Amino acid sequence: MSPTLPNLEIFPPLRAWQRKAMVEYLRRRSGDFMAVATPGAGKTTFALRIAAEMLVDGTCDAVTVVCPTEHLKTQWAQAAARVGIQLDPKFRNADVHSSRDFHGAVLTYAQVGMAPAVHKRRTLTRRTFVILDEIHHAGDSRTWGDGVKDAFEPAERRLMLTGTPFRSDDNPIPFVSYERGQDGLQRSKADSVYGYADALKDRVVRPVLFMAYSGETRWRTNAGDELAARLGEPMTKDLVAQAWRTALDHRGDWMPQVLRAADARLNKIREHGMPDAAGLVIASDQQAARAYAKMIHDLTGESATVVLSDDEGASGRIATFADSEDRWMVAVRMVSEGVDIPRLAVGVYATSASTPLYFAQAIGRFVRARREGETATVFLPSVPHLLGLASEMEAQRNHVLGAPKEKDGLDDELLERAQKAEDALGDLDKKFESLSATAELDQVIYDGTAFGVPARTGTAEEADYLGLPGLLTPDQVTALLTKRQSEQLANQKRLEAEQAKNAVPEPRPEPVVPMSAGERRATLRRQLNTLVAAHHHRTNLPHGKIHAELRRLCGGPPSAQATIEQLEERIATVQTL
Repeated sequence: MSPTLPNLEIFPPLRAWQRKAMVEYLRRRSGDFMAVATPGAGKTTFALRIAAEMLVDGTCDAVTVVCPTEHLKTQWAQAAARVGIQLDPKFRNADVHSSRDFHGAVLTYAQVGMAPAVHKRRTLTRRTFVILDEIHHAGDSRTWGDGVKDAFEPAERRLMLTGTPFRSDDNPIPFVSYERGQDGLQRSKADSVYGYADALKDRVVRPVLFMAYSGETRWRTNAGDELAARLGEPMTKDLVAQAWRTALDHRGDWMPQVLRAADARLNKIREHGMPDAAGLVIASDQQAARAYAKMIHDLTGESATVVLSDDEGASGRIATFADSEDRWMVAVRMVSEGVDIPRLAVGVYATSASTPLYFAQAIGRFVRARREGETATVFLPSVPHLLGLASEMEAQRNHVLGAPKEKDGLDDELLERAQKAEDALGDLDKKFESLSATAELDQVIYDGTAFGVPARTGTAEEADYLGLPGLLTPDQVTALLTKRQSEQLANQKRLEAEQAKNAVPEPRPEPVVPMSAGERRATLRRQLNTLVAAHHHRTNLPHGKIHAELRRLCGGPPSAQATIEQLEERIATVQTL
């Protein structure tokens, strides 16, 4: 006996973007439709409502969902069952046909790629509505892409979903429309777009504060030379990569100091508004994940849930953690995308992965809002590339075909190699030996603006930022960060004045020691932020819009990555606005 049709009356009320996208979908009645929506915006609810409409009006007889991981298969099936759509998450390729107890099945991209003929037969048997969740995964390999295209080309309708920026590569994604831009490159074209900035304005997602930590790092090369560098200061990509890796090394002091700060932030959020708030550490490899979990236990006295791979046991641990009140989880790649743990409010980005796609997937784990006022805080190394990604969270990115490829930060393939063989050393591991690393709060990034001045860990200045209330509106976040920064600068000036007053006069003036490039950039960033804040108070324009206008007028990257000359030009420009 076939299952009963879903009841549209039991669906939760749709958000404004979902209603608008559904009206557009039903108006077009086209075979393919792609919806891009920020993590936490409700893509699953939107897709299931469309599926229910197709089943009820007789357009389709069956539903197939394709998603990236085994864990998400269960999550999709549970969400569908709540609204009366029965999907089989246990379907295997060997089964050939779906049971008549279900409206359809949930599959992974890998599963489709291994046996596209099986799923093509299923698609031909009944008029099928196909939901391709996180559609960019169909471009991960030619096998997956070809399999998806072959299996679902006969489908009655296809709905593509994605919540993260596309990468740039040469693999067209099946069923996605492309249009050529003025630069000659083809870019994906979405039918509905609902970005992070829109969702933040609608109070659908949480504001995210990025706490960037710099610090001194020392390592030894394979030639026996000892090198030292400070995270966040201008240097070559090789040095950035090695300083970054040294900071993340579990044998140094950088990670324990950052984890201590992150746990203090988690305590603050739990005490004020989110009693079940949880933290997530995203690690580069299995060895580091286990070491970070031990650090958390030593620091808090509580064990952390460790998730190392996409297997059945890992899915169970994630589900148990999501429903518990446990404080910390440490994972390698398992929760980078699609996993719904709404109580995650504090993150530590302790991974070498540096692509815009992966960064957005990771940050997407923290933005899901349950009630108004909840905020999220992510701790990350003060690496220019990551600071740029943090400053441009709201940026819309399309899938670009044929764009030149450039690797930023560490080699992202290191993550893949570490998962395949836990004891296999990557090339980077053989090139140097970490010696020491210490952490220092460099800046706080919110809405594209950098706040604060460097503060050592464990100081009152750091505690001022770690102690921000856990429940804040976006406007309150900006106001409090501006206030904290003003207080920091005032205290700094007062201390300098006291030191000057109490200083013993020298018989001869000491030569002036010029500031380092890092000190000069930090000073200019503070000056720029102060002027932007003043312009905000005069015009009521958001800080992010003022910074965006300065970038438009002067050119160059976000202020976290800007050169000294670019910062000086923006300071001169904002004074004329």
